[in-house]
Amino acid sequence: MRKVTATRYVTPLREGGSLPAIIEADDDGLYVLKFRGAGQGAKALIAELVSGEIGRTIGLPVPEIVLVELSEELARTEADPEIQDLIKASGGLNLALDYLPGAVMFSQVADNPADKLASSVVWFDAYITNVDRTIRNPNILVWHKKLYLIDHGASLYFHHTWDNYIEKTGNPFKVIKDHVLLPFADSFLEVDKEMKSKITKKLIEDIINQIPDSWLTGDSAFSSINKYKEAYIKYLSMRLQQSHLFVEEAIRARSIYI
Repeated sequence: MRKVTATRYVTPLREGGSLPAIIEADDDGLYVLKFRGAGQGAKALIAELVSGEIGRTIGLPVPEIVLVELSEELARTEADPEIQDLIKASGGLNLALDYLPGAVMFSQVADNPADKLASSVVWFDAYITNVDRTIRNPNILVWHKKLYLIDHGASLYFHHTWDNYIEKTGNPFKVIKDHVLLPFADSFLEVDKEMKSKITKKLIEDIINQIPDSWLTGDSAFSSINKYKEAYIKYLSMRLQQSHLFVEEAIRARSIYI
């Protein structure tokens, strides 16, 4: 994963609950920055990194994700006290997605994704327990007639409390019935085989090991950062082994929907 340094705060994106922002970096690129100091904290960034990188690596359309070094000095040029406080609270490593200028939000009426893509996204969101891909809040952008998956900070919600987390790997994810792409998806069994062949143990380990150590401090459930990372690897590996549970739930939800 590339690492860049924020050089300019451009503008806030106030439609996001955590007040993300467009920033310019030292590679002259524009990015949508997610702040570590926002209300959801580092765990939202961990979910963004892990889920987004899994999706991107297995071929789903996810914008490039980068780590962003943010200096508190950028707060000096901002007039808004809320933004100043957010920048100051987020000094150090943050996370951002490539900015897609002119992109619009996905619409069930205007857009018609292919069955294979829709089924893959529904499967993926069930795997990562992403509750935030609904009609009300699709978190799918359309850019140059292609779909892009964004905002995975609400996924992997099991990590907000680690009690009995292994048991949670068998969650059938009943809220999949609300997924915005469910009406377009009807190839879950085919997609299940393909996705399980792509998501290897090594892929999971490589992505988890990209989580900055500074995001994994302060959780008393683990005696070390290595133990913390091992827990994520174990959860994601065991959930993959039980994919039939959420696949069956998706098929059931689809049958009721139609």
